[in-house]
Amino acid sequence: MMRCVDPGPGFDTWRSAARRLIGEGVPPTEVLWESDGMGSLFGDEEAGAPETIKLVVSPAFIELARAVSCHADGRRWALLYRILWRIAKLGERSLLEIASDRDVAQARMMAKNVRREIHKMHAFVRFRKAGEDETGRECFVAWFEPDHFCIELAAGFFAKRFANMNWSIFTPKGCAHWMGEELKFSPGVERDPCNDPDAMDAIWRTYYRSIFNPARLKLKAMQAEMPKRYWKNLPEAELIEELTRSSANRMSGMIAEEARVVRPVPRNAYLGRLQDLSAVPEIREPAEASIQEIARMVQACRHCPLWENATCAVAGEGPADARLMIVGEQPGDREDLEGRPFVGPAGQLLDRAMKEAGLDRNGAYITNAVKHFKWVPRGKIRLHQKPSAGEIDACKPWVLAELAKISPDALILLGGTAARSLLGAGVQITKMRGIVDAPHLAKRVILTVHPSYLLRLPDEMRKEAEFRAFVKDLSLVL
Repeated sequence: MMRCVDPGPGFDTWRSAARRLIGEGVPPTEVLWESDGMGSLFGDEEAGAPETIKLVVSPAFIELARAVSCHADGRRWALLYRILWRIAKLGERSLLEIASDRDVAQARMMAKNVRREIHKMHAFVRFRKAGEDETGRECFVAWFEPDHFCIELAAGFFAKRFANMNWSIFTPKGCAHWMGEELKFSPGVERDPCNDPDAMDAIWRTYYRSIFNPARLKLKAMQAEMPKRYWKNLPEAELIEELTRSSANRMSGMIAEEARVVRPVPRNAYLGRLQDLSAVPEIREPAEASIQEIARMVQACRHCPLWENATCAVAGEGPADARLMIVGEQPGDREDLEGRPFVGPAGQLLDRAMKEAGLDRNGAYITNAVKHFKWVPRGKIRLHQKPSAGEIDACKPWVLAELAKISPDALILLGGTAARSLLGAGVQITKMRGIVDAPHLAKRVILTVHPSYLLRLPDEMRKEAEFRAFVKDLSLVL
């Protein structure tokens, strides 16, 4: 005998009816799911009988069935019962894993459509203020026209996001209400009961106009994400046609404007604040500036990305008329924090070696080939990282400007980075160590190791021997 069964208003009532039918062994071919309130057409004398069995199905089926039950297609109940019958009575326990199965594919497509509609609802619901309750709590209302019965699945999002206000969402397919404690649902309404515009509409339009970018206008992509059927309920939609028409003129104006250099946002907020404190005017040609101006201008250097993670740029230090200029590699951790060159462990070793070589640090101009500290995090430590050739070349104009302003009689290059910057690629310190022929740089140019090299040597005897050799190299200045 054919059964005409009312699935009820949603998933829970359908589940109860389906459980009873499965218990009675009624196959899908003998069930007609009708929800029009007409009652049984072919006999339903057992419709009010209690549930007789307890079915156990996978959570995946429950999740799928809840979504499919929200679909507007009237065949959804028959489809779900057919899948349930196959799982519970025919033993097809792995049915949902067969993506190519016709019933499974159809159910998954329905669920996908419902989830997409929920996503659109979350994006396109626009609340209007309706007043306040007796406690002063604000009350809002919204109207939405979904394609599916998804209000119950979608409402939880709004309850979490707008828990501090009372609100109601009206749709033709069901309504949701939140008064601060629990979600309640009611039947749908045919028309928008809150179609009077308010200040919130103006806010939405102002916001939309401010974020509209004519350079990124893609009408087809926009309509794919925001189909026109939603536009009538979006206060900002009335601006779309106007902004689209004016986009070409706005683009022409943007192109005609003089290009502006936009400072990238640092990944670290603390570093960003420090950089703001050290911000300087736009850089002009370094060769035209004094040594003091170069020291200020280097703070604004953005020729390579190293500035993003550095506290500041570390310019050279020393008298403008120094007869000796020393060029190192790059600032270390201490130098980056203090903003001065060679104040860390390598600087202390350099001070000791210069003293033994008979050189006065206070009379020398000391700088680095690279002005920003390059590092990688290692726990709580900022570990030094060797600068790349591109980063060295980006800083070279600063070193050359310093060299031109100081015009020293003697120039000491400490390590491979300084050599790469001023002597070019391919310099081998072990083979060229000592006085090198570079009259375009200074009358006497001395190439030697960087003090940090000595600090890394594990053997104390070798470290002492290398230190003596380092002092000897520095003595070549005299």
